[in-house]
Amino acid sequence: MSLLPGKFYFEDFFDDFAPIVRTGKNEIKCDVYEKDGTIHIEMDAPGFKKEDIKVNIDDGILTIEASKEEEVEEKDKNYYRRERTCGTFKRQFTVGNVNEEEIQAEFNNGVLTISLPKEEVKDTKKVIEIK
Repeated sequence: MSLLPGKFYFEDFFDDFAPIVRTGKNEIKCDVYEKDGTIHIEMDAPGFKKEDIKVNIDDGILTIEASKEEEVEEKDKNYYRRERTCGTFKRQFTVGNVNEEEIQAEFNNGVLTISLPKEEVKDTKKVIEIK
């Protein structure tokens, strides 16, 4: 017989304080990885068109936004479930030192792929002489 409950109730304690940690139904899933000195982001965006998506970078923060209008619910249909993505989403990633001029983005078959070549970090450290 186990003395531990089947569920750890301590986890529920944080649910009320940090709902932002939970995965939302409109959150678009992605993979982020580095290969050969380039950061790659692959994001599933089914049902979106290229024109619906905006990607920008500012001060080392990559922002991806998309908007898809909600389809008008037809009154003659008796929906059992409506789960297809609509509305807006926004994701931001801190990417640090990347070559902003060489960033590439493609959208094929509902997958957004962004490649961000990393920039060599320059040593900006300066020794100050103490007098």
